[in-house]
Amino acid sequence: METLPGPRTPCLEDTVARMLLLGLVLLQVTGASGITDVVAAYNLTWKSTNFKTILEWEPKPINHVYTVQISPRLGNWKSKCFYTTDTECDLTDEIVNNVNQTYLARVFSYPADATDYAGEPHFTNSPEFTPYLETKLGQPMIQSYKQVGTKLNVTVQDARTLVRMNGTFLSLRDVFGKDLSYTLYYWKASSTGKKTAKTNTNEFLIDVDKGESYCFNVQAVIPSRKVNQKSPESLIECTSQEKEMFLVIGMVVLAVIILTIILGVALYKCRKVRRGQGWKEGSPLNAA
Repeated sequence: METLPGPRTPCLEDTVARMLLLGLVLLQVTGASGITDVVAAYNLTWKSTNFKTILEWEPKPINHVYTVQISPRLGNWKSKCFYTTDTECDLTDEIVNNVNQTYLARVFSYPADATDYAGEPHFTNSPEFTPYLETKLGQPMIQSYKQVGTKLNVTVQDARTLVRMNGTFLSLRDVFGKDLSYTLYYWKASSTGKKTAKTNTNEFLIDVDKGESYCFNVQAVIPSRKVNQKSPESLIECTSQEKEMFLVIGMVVLAVIILTIILGVALYKCRKVRRGQGWKEGSPLNAA
């Protein structure tokens, strides 16, 4: 009779190999899951007005945090906004050191427990940014204005920036010099036809029609630029020649009224004195 073979005993080597293979697969799955949770930043954008400069990006983090680095071209990297859950970082204090320099930033993505993270983080580079050429010009303000006869004088307030020299904050005029100009748009209050005037300083003196009220606003301009040449226009201001005329007329009328009252009181007193003297001359004592 043929003897049936008994059940095979698994080889120890095969068991160990299978366990190692299973462990390797588990490690790969776990590692892949951890990498998936950390999302690389995208859509890095510079937002800068009058040299106030912020780097923005996406997306909002869920299981990760960000750290930003900035460097001048061919310079050393400096870390900012460490392990933040924000999607923006203020880099003004770095770029104002030299607004003519070209800067590059990058955003690193880390797991939420970034302090214990030893892996190579994802990062994304920003576009290059040159503040002097690219910062937007803020809305200017009209400091003062005055219309006298046929002359209209308008003074623009030079905006302050966060750029410093010798401990003093510089104005736009200090930074840009002759590169900065202003355009004045002005028109009669009773009309919509606009005229323009330009200056490389912050003051306008233009010819206007006597007795007419004028409205106007201003715009900062850097003609040498290829982008971001012009600022938003300032708020509209208006002179009021009618009010000034009415004020003068009112003052004249008031002066006439006061003079009339004074003369009336004086005449009344004179008449009273004369009547008193006439009564004394016609009294019984004088008749006797």
